[in-house]
Amino acid sequence: MRIVRCPSHRIAKATAVVSNYCEQPVTPSLFTIFLKGAYVASISSYETKDGKRYRAHYRDPDRRNREKAGFTRKRDAEEFLAGVVVTSLRGEYVDPSQGKATIRDLGNEWLANQSHLKPSSHKPVEIAWRVHVEPSWGSRRVSEILHSDVQSWITIWGNGRSATTVLRAYGVLAGILDVAVRDRRIAVNPARDVKLPRKPKSKHKYLTMVQVELLVAQVREHKVLTYVLAYTGMRWGEATGLRVGSVDRKRRRLLVEENAVMVAGTVHVGTPKTHEKRSVPYPAFLDEAMAELCVGRNDGDVLFGDGVTHLKTPHSVTGWFVQAVMRSQQLDPTFLRVTPHDLRHTAASLAISAGANVKAVQRMLGHASAAMTLDTYTDLFEDDLDEVSARLDEMRAKTLVGIL
Repeated sequence: MRIVRCPSHRIAKATAVVSNYCEQPVTPSLFTIFLKGAYVASISSYETKDGKRYRAHYRDPDRRNREKAGFTRKRDAEEFLAGVVVTSLRGEYVDPSQGKATIRDLGNEWLANQSHLKPSSHKPVEIAWRVHVEPSWGSRRVSEILHSDVQSWITIWGNGRSATTVLRAYGVLAGILDVAVRDRRIAVNPARDVKLPRKPKSKHKYLTMVQVELLVAQVREHKVLTYVLAYTGMRWGEATGLRVGSVDRKRRRLLVEENAVMVAGTVHVGTPKTHEKRSVPYPAFLDEAMAELCVGRNDGDVLFGDGVTHLKTPHSVTGWFVQAVMRSQQLDPTFLRVTPHDLRHTAASLAISAGANVKAVQRMLGHASAAMTLDTYTDLFEDDLDEVSARLDEMRAKTLVGIL
């Protein structure tokens, strides 16, 4: 084996490259120290049946001896060593051996670290990992995954699947590779900046005030709960998470501080979706009904149901809610096939039609910002524009009477 030393003009050229990448001047003497001392030991040549090849020997930032072989030109080996210096100086060095970890190795740990997710959010992520990501990517080393591999997977595997399924599975894979980047197993995440399917925006379903009354009339149980969903805009889990102590009858307010969500058949009680408490008003016609629900109960008792067990989400085919909807449709052909969550949209519609401003609707629904409310209910506020224009015209006519 013959040792090939870097000549001075190569060092000068490599120094310029390093200075450019580091965005700061690196002197030839400093580069030589890195090249001969801390990082690079030598370049050696060896013979193969296909001709001469070169092997780069170097020390990583932890001063462990490394090598990379297979270079057909000495210049390529020198540039590789210059790259080692660049990444080392910038604190971006990636240990090649760390890239041998597979997606399965990192995925199980990544999933275990998603403990910050609520059960209702964690379950879909776990399913996406177990059903879609692990079978496709589990055996792949993170250093071997290319951007084109991920794009092809999205295109081919995602064909025929819903955008929600594809985006969730992609999010899991990209999240695992993000951790691999932070752990310096790979330099960049090959899953980022791929073309993804767009999730279609579902059209909201709204009931009129008359249709809400019709629905409540067809509900054989949980009438007050149905009213609360339609007039306060609470999510199902927020409404069923209410306790007797959540009712402020003097101010006609309901304090939302718990969320009872059913995941895989089990109700999990936690904080509201945004992790923030909020006070939601209810209309005066519910005063008497609220009083009846609270009579003889302690503040800690669950408001709806038997006072002990949180109500589960009604079955989408045989449950009490869908049965009431079907009976309503028989009486009103224009009655839409709504779900309990659609009553949240109905509440927003009724509030806006009653003159509530966007900030009030945001607070009622518990949205993170007024912009989110506007974005979610753009169709409702567009109708208000026509009304605003009509009111301005009316105000102008009244103001200018006798002037024009």
